[in-house]
Amino acid sequence: MTPADLSRTVLHAVRRAVDEDALRAPVPARVRVERTRPGGSGDYACAVALQLARPAALPALEVARILRERVAAEPGVGRVEITGPGFLSFTLDAPAESDRAVLAAVREQGLAYGHGDALRDEIHRYHHAREVRAAVTAQTVRRLLTAQGARVRTTCAEPPDPDWGRLGVTVDAHGTPPVPLTGIRPVPAGATAGELLERLGPDAARWGLLRAAGHDRAALGPELLVQGEANPLFRVRYAHARARALTRGAAALGFTAEPAPYGASPSGPAAHGASPAAQAANAALTATTAYDAPARPLLDLIADHPGVLLAGARHRAPDRVARQLEAVAHAFFDFHDSCPPLPAGDEKPSAAHRARLAIAEAAGTVLAGGLSLLGIRAPEHL
Repeated sequence: MTPADLSRTVLHAVRRAVDEDALRAPVPARVRVERTRPGGSGDYACAVALQLARPAALPALEVARILRERVAAEPGVGRVEITGPGFLSFTLDAPAESDRAVLAAVREQGLAYGHGDALRDEIHRYHHAREVRAAVTAQTVRRLLTAQGARVRTTCAEPPDPDWGRLGVTVDAHGTPPVPLTGIRPVPAGATAGELLERLGPDAARWGLLRAAGHDRAALGPELLVQGEANPLFRVRYAHARARALTRGAAALGFTAEPAPYGASPSGPAAHGASPAAQAANAALTATTAYDAPARPLLDLIADHPGVLLAGARHRAPDRVARQLEAVAHAFFDFHDSCPPLPAGDEKPSAAHRARLAIAEAAGTVLAGGLSLLGIRAPEHL
């Protein structure tokens, strides 16, 4: 069960409680679950009982008890506890089960992993100045919101700069909007689109404009073009390219991330004939038992990716997505170096290699999908 799945499960429990008249309160549009903080209980926590206590005219602990019995019976949820004044703490089934679901979701959804319909009923209208950073930010916020099901319209105060198109920016209209719109007003970049394109090219320019938080000045120096680990953009794109190279290398050695029949291992005879998603999911079982420690940070980041995309959309913060990609790239290389997905020397491909490859490919997909939402290319070779 992914964090997004858990959020939907809790929301479904609220709806059931209301439908069954066990809870008299408005059903929220969404329910937020978060990773449990250090020292806390369980894998995830949720404050929905505290949110519903006042409208339900019940103590938060009572609301939590009503919801606990409905969530605890759901597949994928191992244990539900009530902590503090009414927080719900969730312990999911064994990590291998959760990891299998995450890797299967990435494989099935591809670059759309993390997209959803959480904002499907929302309509957003954004207005920005004739300034390159404002334009790129507005266009990227639009991408993020659209990926979550929202409808978005952007307008510019003046006719767009002709060079914006080379940065992937489109504007629905320009001029004074007929109704007040939400403004996109980040700190100006201090350069025109043409100047940035000439110095940096479209990919590095977009990364530089989007990586800094809206209230911080964008870093747009030559360091964005450095082909080395000190440049976060290079590291993210290189991690993606390396993940793709692993797939090509595995194919040359005659194996894939889909485990073939293999003795009595999790990728053994029972997996033969299964769907690609199911086979890739089975591969995670080996990885998360034999290689739990090196794989854990990367698997957690992959699982958290949908929540990061949703938060980036809600808060109009593309920088959150950029930082997530940096973290995924860092964890990918740590995992890659600790548990090489390809056999070395005379070593034969094993179930462990297939499992590692499944995780590496999922990381590459997350990186490519995130870069795509930022409007940045993810090269297959770098």
